[in-house]
Amino acid sequence: MKEIKILTKDNIKIALNHYENGFDRVVIIAPGWFMTKDSKYFKQISEVFIKKSDIISMDFRGHGKSSGLYTFSSKEINDITRVIDFAKERYIKIYLIGFSLGAAIALIAASQLEGIDKVIAVSAPVSFEKIENKMWKKEAWLPTLQKCELKRWLSIRPDIINRKKTKPIDIVEKVKCPTLFIAGENDQIVCSWHTKTLFDKAKCIKKYELFEKCYHAEDLFIQDKEKFIKICMNWLFVE
Repeated sequence: MKEIKILTKDNIKIALNHYENGFDRVVIIAPGWFMTKDSKYFKQISEVFIKKSDIISMDFRGHGKSSGLYTFSSKEINDITRVIDFAKERYIKIYLIGFSLGAAIALIAASQLEGIDKVIAVSAPVSFEKIENKMWKKEAWLPTLQKCELKRWLSIRPDIINRKKTKPIDIVEKVKCPTLFIAGENDQIVCSWHTKTLFDKAKCIKKYELFEKCYHAEDLFIQDKEKFIKICMNWLFVE
């Protein structure tokens, strides 16, 4: 695995973990708010997918080893666009898998950019403003505690929260590539209706999967790893 930094058009350094295994295709992994490419479970996800594809796992601005401040999906399109451009120079096929706000950003990218072959959107919200984030519910705070990584937490640098943002619900009809929408039944941060609503409005080749009794974003991988891997692998790599 190589650690790389690339520069966005607005001069933010984006840190990548590039896992190379000789494939002509790559999966770009886009974590959500408060998660990084170097967190335990995103490393595990990368190690699973490397069996079928090269991997680029990224830190959005204001996270981990990237520079800048996190804008909660306002400017992060610049980050993923630069990563996609980096991938286009090296790969024939490009797949995106985004989690939470990373899924929102992946959908925005797929609505704007050419050259994306497939998308997986895990716990994607219809808009930032409608995210419930019921942190008093055990389904929200318990997984957060279980995933506690002090080094990661200390690396997070947020910007002001009220910048103008593109709403996934407004652009999902423009996504042309096949897209898998995944939600957790007991998600209290981005409730499952968000992802189902995006699925219903999408006009691309699509599929919706609800993980029973599961929580939010990467928690689906943690709670039901076998199902998560099987569904994602089949979507991306079985024609």
